Amino acid sequence: MSSSPTAIRQAHDAAPAVVPRTLPAWTYRHPELVDLEYEQLFRPSWQFACHISQVKNPRDFVTLDLLRDSVIVVRGDDGVLRAMMNVCRHRASRMLDGSGTCKARMTCRYHGWTYNLQGDLIVRPAEQTFSGAPKKELGLRPVDLEVLCGMVFVRLVPGGPSLKEMWKDYVHMLEPYRLEEMVPLEEPSVETWNCNWKVGVDNNLENYHVPIGHPGYDRLLESDIKGFINQHGVAGSRSVLRSTPSRVWSERMYQKMAPDLNRDLPEDVRSSWLFFTMPPNIGIDIYGDSFDLFQFMPLTAETCTVRYPIFVRPNASREMKILRYLNVRVNRQVSAEDKFLCEGLQGGLNSVGYEFGPLSSWEHCIHDFHDRVRAGCPVATLASAPEGGTLRQHNQAMLRAQVP
Repeated sequence: MSSSPTAIRQAHDAAPAVVPRTLPAWTYRHPELVDLEYEQLFRPSWQFACHISQVKNPRDFVTLDLLRDSVIVVRGDDGVLRAMMNVCRHRASRMLDGSGTCKARMTCRYHGWTYNLQGDLIVRPAEQTFSGAPKKELGLRPVDLEVLCGMVFVRLVPGGPSLKEMWKDYVHMLEPYRLEEMVPLEEPSVETWNCNWKVGVDNNLENYHVPIGHPGYDRLLESDIKGFINQHGVAGSRSVLRSTPSRVWSERMYQKMAPDLNRDLPEDVRSSWLFFTMPPNIGIDIYGDSFDLFQFMPLTAETCTVRYPIFVRPNASREMKILRYLNVRVNRQVSAEDKFLCEGLQGGLNSVGYEFGPLSSWEHCIHDFHDRVRAGCPVATLASAPEGGTLRQHNQAMLRAQVP
């Protein structure tokens, strides 16, 4: 006899809810997983290279170093911005370092192979000795490039959604801040954190820890604890400056000054701070006076590099420079707190007493991120690590099993 709708509903209500859980602890400390994550998660993703102001003129260039790869972003004499692998096609020598303005040609320092700013190979010493290797097939390998609100991103493995597609739900939130008008405040801070890169990303994906972990933010801001996320994993939250003055002078001064000094912005954003993340490893924090960006890159299983550039409005007034100073003061303290929290958490992940934990509904963005890790590296679904030297084989077998 079939059950009634009422009986079915009662049975459903009585059933225990399935609580989402974190990745198992071993995935935050396994040395073989780092290379796999780089291949499956990082190389196919959009990575921040620079701000458009840093490659404004013909021959301006920047280089971006990832875990194993390096990319050149350069503006050609034709005004077109391009990205290409920073490696000579002859014997893999690096072409450019750092950033600046290059010549009309890029010449390899090893054997003199020379490329134009489109990446074409145009000069090859001892040309006659390279029969069967036509120059036209040996240009610098092109890399996907896209600009979002003045931020230049590159992608090593083509395919997947464009930045425009990924951010389509939220671009309207970014546009009033006019990020494309900003310029670098200084050279990016680059720190080594003693934690797995995913620990830093997890921390960036939730505001649940703000009231305890960041007392300054809690005094300064009314934070959106839950936040929002779209189908592409772009997550965010909007925080608003509190009307109650903070007891700390730097926070209190920022609360007082920001609404007046940001009068060139729409009224509803003058006192708003936006916090965004983009998978797998990018955090973007946006304020009326500036914006900054976090880029977590793995070094080892238990260390990562955190690249942290800050961008500000040019030709600022004295008052705006004061506001900017207050912002940097507050956020550098928050960054130090995050480093402390993340490094402490890594120690807990090494404990035999911890395997995985439940996630709050306020941590739904972490749940989405962990699902993306599991999709690219299904071996991360295993409760315990595979035997040493077998992780890649396990992952490949699990990927094959997913193919219908």
